[in-house]
Amino acid sequence: MSMCRSNVQVTGANKGIGFAIVRALCKQLDNGIVYLTARNEERGREAVAKLSQEGLQPKYHQLDVTDRASVSKLRDFLKETHGGLDILVNNAAVAFKMEATDPFGIQATVTLATNFTALLEVSRALLPLVRPHGRIVNVASMSGPYAFKKMSQEVKGRFQAVRTEQDVEQLMKEFVDCANAGDHMSKGWPNSAYGTSKMGVIALTRVQAADIAKDKTKEDVLITCCCPGYVDTDMTSHKGSLTIDEGAVTPVYLALLPTGSSDYNGKMFSEKAVTNFW
Repeated sequence: MSMCRSNVQVTGANKGIGFAIVRALCKQLDNGIVYLTARNEERGREAVAKLSQEGLQPKYHQLDVTDRASVSKLRDFLKETHGGLDILVNNAAVAFKMEATDPFGIQATVTLATNFTALLEVSRALLPLVRPHGRIVNVASMSGPYAFKKMSQEVKGRFQAVRTEQDVEQLMKEFVDCANAGDHMSKGWPNSAYGTSKMGVIALTRVQAADIAKDKTKEDVLITCCCPGYVDTDMTSHKGSLTIDEGAVTPVYLALLPTGSSDYNGKMFSEKAVTNFW
């Protein structure tokens, strides 16, 4: 990390895995300022107060990942106040419940807007600020590989062929269009908006990592993604077997990868190990 205090941003962090990631980074970073970001200011400040009672010192900054003005505000704040960014954990995500009655097209539209498009917009805004030795961690899910397995050979092949952010965007747009038309399955897509959104994040990670490896101004910057595991949160309707602190282990491990970990760039992790599936 640079000589100045390292600056850390965790999105969607007022509860669940994001909250636990902030807690762990506050404990493990010797010289860092950890920002707990959340859309709702009241909930974000409550979360910060809770961690303060544990003797930790995170700061709060408002961030609605789906709101470009909010993203720009955070970018400008980081630039002006800290001159850059060292660790970004893209954790914010949504998932419809199994019993949700919304039409699949709507579920796909909403899920992809937060889990893929907003993550991409946050990355595009903040990546230019990332200093040498920085770490970007995208929280994905094993539902991504499961969704990939259910894709047609043709769709799988197109994921394997992605080279640019736009390639991945195009695939995600097609999925949403097919979901709204009601023919996503006949076109070779899985019947999971959440899984497909996370497969988009995994593909995006690979593309962005390849780009950053070529950028001479981004020495030793690594972009990885991971499955935190099946965690007991609102998102799993509290069916998960892991605590939020156990769910934070792999994302935090990746956020703190030491220099010399370049082989991990672009990879997907589960339980602190690389998972190869495509």
